[in-house]
Amino acid sequence: MAVYKLLEEYLWFPDPNEADEEGLVAVGGDFSPERVLLALCSGIFPWPCDEMELLWFSLDPRFVVFPEKAHISKSLRRSCRNFTVRVNSNFEAVIRRCASVERAGQEGTWITENIISAYTKLHDYGYGYSFETYQGDKLVGGLYGNLIGRVFTGESMFHEVTDAGKVAFCALVDFCLKNDVVVIDCQQKTDLLASLGGEEIPRAEYLNLLKTYGVFPFVEHDDEQ
Repeated sequence: MAVYKLLEEYLWFPDPNEADEEGLVAVGGDFSPERVLLALCSGIFPWPCDEMELLWFSLDPRFVVFPEKAHISKSLRRSCRNFTVRVNSNFEAVIRRCASVERAGQEGTWITENIISAYTKLHDYGYGYSFETYQGDKLVGGLYGNLIGRVFTGESMFHEVTDAGKVAFCALVDFCLKNDVVVIDCQQKTDLLASLGGEEIPRAEYLNLLKTYGVFPFVEHDDEQ
């Protein structure tokens, strides 16, 4: 299948069903918050690889967690008592910690300064959420993502203390259950998210959830240019 080249001056994405076998939909464009938001609302997400920042993906299958099916063990619930949880208290600190934390088997980070800028602005616009875990006043774990209608698009998680990231996930699940959020998009499978109740669903099913429960920002184009 063809991979589309995006132009910075034109805010548009192709049908995610036209992605190639690796899930690549398009290259190019920019990381403006408006473009990232349109991508998320279309079932597409940025995923920089190596020196190529401007890559856009829509995976099939998609890895998600349905909040009512999340696996939160009794021991993890007990561990929650060891932390203070806050929401949107320090979004930028969470995304920067996700970018800087060392991960086994991974060199560097895909969370570039352009991504940090775009997602921080989406937080300012009211879409971005951070779920943070503290011991005392020290931030020791957290995750961030965007709330698109009743769909939460999770991006990254970090921990500096055992269970700190999982506790942030517990807080996200509780938030989703209380606010009728129907699905947490995790993009791709990890062992950690699988242990917390993640499952693979066809891309078509995820796109239908977005169509039913998401939001689609109106983007005005100047057709005369």
